Amino acid sequence: MDSEPTPVSKPESPVLISSQTLILASLFVAVISVAIFIFVSRRKGQSKRNLLLLLGPSDSGKTSIFSSLVYGHVVQTNTSMQANSSFLNIQGKRDPIQIVDVPGHPRLRDQFKDSLSSAKALAFVVDANTASRNAAVIAEHLHSVLDAIMAIPPSQPLPTLLILAHKCDLIKASSSSADTSALAVTRVQTILERELERRRSSQSGGMGVEALGDENNDEKPNMGGLDCSGPGGTFRFENWEGGEVVFLGTSVKGSEVADEKSVKGSIAPLMDWIEENI
Repeated sequence: MDSEPTPVSKPESPVLISSQTLILASLFVAVISVAIFIFVSRRKGQSKRNLLLLLGPSDSGKTSIFSSLVYGHVVQTNTSMQANSSFLNIQGKRDPIQIVDVPGHPRLRDQFKDSLSSAKALAFVVDANTASRNAAVIAEHLHSVLDAIMAIPPSQPLPTLLILAHKCDLIKASSSSADTSALAVTRVQTILERELERRRSSQSGGMGVEALGDENNDEKPNMGGLDCSGPGGTFRFENWEGGEVVFLGTSVKGSEVADEKSVKGSIAPLMDWIEENI
């Protein structure tokens, strides 16, 4: 018998990819590429955030701290009408730290906002000896700083806020063994919390805060930045929703030129924080 012919298999038809699938795949690749680019750019941007801004009212001691950090000695200073900027090299760190001393004059102090997105930390300097007498003015200035920090977009990292209770060596202690640095910090924190709570209560009650120490006397809307997570919303730095707040007691001794060890020792808490965190 004749054998039956073996059937010839037909070649498989190629799988056709629809144009819609190609478009979706292209979009997916594009989204992943953009996400990677944003992630890498953000990481690079964060790694370059080595800027410390020195803020605070005039005559609080910002420029003395600046010269002590940068030059290692105190220089005779006058009220600054322009920003001072320099770099601080720290052993063991590859990149220098930029320090900018922002003028405290009411017309110039908002210059810090131009560099806020690049700042790793803001050091707000308060003269602990005159804090009670100038409480309203100091609180108004600090309020504007808190408001600016709270206005930073959620996608950006928040800078740490340092509050320096400065000139703590001039604090009159009840005993020779008292820690004047701790006394200065307690005094400054108590005064600022009281004054900022006054401002928060005035705003929540519909009253403007221009009369509570605003040096500009310009008509401006009420500032925010005083939101707290604690009971009743009472302002406390530990409950502030704008990020971390660190209090340090500092002082700068000397006039024209001072012993390097004594100068750095008097600002040692600030120097230690910079070395560990920036």
